[in-house]
Order: sequence, then structure tokens, then C-alpha cells
Amino acid sequence: MSREPLMRRVVFNQKGGVGKSSITVNLAAISAARGRRTLILDLDPQCNASQYLLGEAAEFSRDKPELSPNVGQFFAQSLSFKLKERPLSEFVHPTAFPNLFLIPSNPELREIEHLLESKHKIYKLAAALRELSDSYDEIFIDTPPAFNFYTLSALIAAERCLIPFDCDAFSRRALYTLLENVEETSKDHNNTLVVEGIIINQYQPRASLPAKLVEELKAEGLPVLSPPLPSSVIMRESHQLSLPLIHHAPKHKLTAEFVALFDNLSAV
Repeated sequence: MSREPLMRRVVFNQKGGVGKSSITVNLAAISAARGRRTLILDLDPQCNASQYLLGEAAEFSRDKPELSPNVGQFFAQSLSFKLKERPLSEFVHPTAFPNLFLIPSNPELREIEHLLESKHKIYKLAAALRELSDSYDEIFIDTPPAFNFYTLSALIAAERCLIPFDCDAFSRRALYTLLENVEETSKDHNNTLVVEGIIINQYQPRASLPAKLVEELKAEGLPVLSPPLPSSVIMRESHQLSLPLIHHAPKHKLTAEFVALFDNLSAV
């Protein structure tokens, strides 16, 4: 029986606080729970996805400045002369959940970004992920809330882009700029990249504005995915416990919506 090809997804929005890390981790956790070997790559210097999955082990302090090895170290090794760099596979950490793996982030990413840009390393990640194609079924990439070196690297490395969207006017204005950036990246660097869809997050079905915005996006022909993900305190509990929803509250409504969203993505 032939193996399905690796799927690489990037979760991206230039606006902060829209749930990128929560969406990345929970979709990846569902993928892993379905028996698919799944890798999360955390490219956000805030390290939210890393801390979500690893809890206190991924929290940074003066006494414990980094979780090692991490993606910052992967990029940093290309800034010094070495006969042989370590492959990305050596930066992978197992998690407490079967089939789910993580390459953690590190705040150092901020410090080395301009050096990586000056050395034109935007294709480094794409090449590294291609080398993992036989090891995983799904790769989910969490990105910083900015269109910068790391986001561009992720878009070049991915096949599909998922865009979290919270329903307010500021998010809508930013959405058009975001779509232009993805389209430009596709034309200039990665002609296989497509916007897989817009994920409506923290949706309030009884409020009039969110429903109006969603209908307007659909009327414009934008790829709005279903179902929308409702706002719930269970997500904060999930973060605090470092347990993705599929493990923390498998019967909760929000978990069911995430599962339905994942199934809709898989059906495409």
C-alpha cells in the first residue's frame, strides 16, 4: 500500500491574538490522534505552541534560558562556518502524545533574524522539511504575528496556508494585505502554495457583527472554512494544563468543531 504524500501547512496571520498557536496545536493533535505521524514546527519567538505542548519544560527564565535543541539553534548554525550542519531531524522533540512531535521555538529567533536575512537563507527551511518527507504524514508550522523572514520561510516551505480570523473590522482590513502577501510569495517563490482557507476563530454566533462579517467574506468569494470555532473558556484550561482539546475535553463542543474542521480539511 503506497504512503500518502506529506502535507505541509502553515498557520499565518500578521495580527496577533487570533489563535494561531491554539489552532496549530489542536489540529496537529487531532492528526496525531488519527494515527498520522505529525510534526509541529514553532517559528514564533513567543514560543506559545512550544509552551502549550511541553508546559513548564518549555518556559524560559534566567535560570533556564532555552529548551535545547530548538529551531533557533537550527537556523543559527548556518551563520557560522561548519563542515557539516545538523539536519532538522535532530531538533525534533517527542511529546506526551503518540505520533505528535515538536521542533520548539526560542526567543533567540529575534536576535538572529537580520543576520539570516542578510545571508539570504529564506530557502533553508524548505530544503530541510523536504528531507523529512519520509518521516511524517503532516507538518504544521506556527508563525509569528508578522510578515518577516520566518513567516516567508514557512510560506516557501508549505503547500497550504490556513488563516485564523477573528471577527472584527481591524482583522478584516488586515486580511486583504495578508492575502496579497501570500499571493506574492506564491508567485515569486513557491508556485505550489495555496490558501487552503480562512478559519473563523472565537466566533460568537449570537452577535450580529461576526455573522455579518462572515457572510460578507463568503460573498466576496473568499475560502471561509467551516465550521467556525466558538469562543470558550475550555481553551484557556487546555493551555494551562498543556493538554490539546482532543485529550483534555474530547466531548466538548469546541473539540467537536475542531474535529469537524480537521475532517473538512482532510476531505479536500
